Amino acid sequence: MNESFQALVLDKKDDRLHSTVTDVKFDALPREEDGNVLVEVHYSALNYKDALGLTGSGKIVSHYPFIPGCEFVGKVVESDHLDFKAGDDIIATGFGIGERHFGGFSRYAQVPGNWLIKLPKGMALRDAMTIGTPGLTAMFAVEALEHEGVHPGQEVLVTGASGGVGSFAIALLHKLGYHVIASTGKQDPAYLRDLGVENVMARSELEGPARPLDEQRFDAAIDSVGGETLGNILSRTRYEGTVVACGLAGGHELHTTVYPFILRGVRLIGIDSVMQPIARRVKAWERLHEIIDTRVLNHMVHEIPLHDVPRHAEAMMRSELSGRTVVRIHD
Repeated sequence: MNESFQALVLDKKDDRLHSTVTDVKFDALPREEDGNVLVEVHYSALNYKDALGLTGSGKIVSHYPFIPGCEFVGKVVESDHLDFKAGDDIIATGFGIGERHFGGFSRYAQVPGNWLIKLPKGMALRDAMTIGTPGLTAMFAVEALEHEGVHPGQEVLVTGASGGVGSFAIALLHKLGYHVIASTGKQDPAYLRDLGVENVMARSELEGPARPLDEQRFDAAIDSVGGETLGNILSRTRYEGTVVACGLAGGHELHTTVYPFILRGVRLIGIDSVMQPIARRVKAWERLHEIIDTRVLNHMVHEIPLHDVPRHAEAMMRSELSGRTVVRIHD
């Protein structure tokens, strides 16, 4: 291997952020005390969290200079971890990758083996990264609904429907037999209906201060927006319904009352995909591999080269992107 490789480096000077694809030396990659795994990255992806960090819209990155990218897939080059060997195909998501630990916008990445899982047998690396953190989060959200007794045939609202988590939630729910209502601010009903949406609700219908209780509209919901949207969802969920919260694109505050919980028995469940145990991740990935087919992935994916990441991060913050943006690292 050469002594250096290409990576997108985010730096801060005079309180201004700038990002550049440049050469990085291998000895700049972080090493833990043991169990390090060096990976040749084939694909990463642009997530909302990455866009926040790259544009300075949110305090995501903890130190500079820094290689962002909250997830990646690739092939093991060297390993000090007993569970991985050179040549293994791996998936890396969560655990502070791209926030506190150098991430996947790089030709090579080095992380603890305890953060990795092996690629499910028969799954392509590009397909795995198309699914990535949004697909994993959506799978955890659907499993939460199942655990609470929400069953196929019931109506489930999905907010942020054109985004990564929303797109995968729709695809999973549709394949499993649920009736999906999509809330979106984008004018792309064809994209959503191709994923399996039966009804489209304008985002504006869930904006503004929520009433303590409103007309009961849906049996359950998967919300990646938060803020006023989540408050409105809670007031409109049917008796004994379940609402899963897994994002805050619309704000981190929640203004509601106890009425949905004590008068309608509504349940609110939070989803975290960053620190989930490896065993649960493995099961979720296997199920994603079973449920999501390549046609759906190809429908929602948009592939870009590494040097286009900053421009697409800006577009993501302007809500101009739909589906999933995968970053090609390895030619």
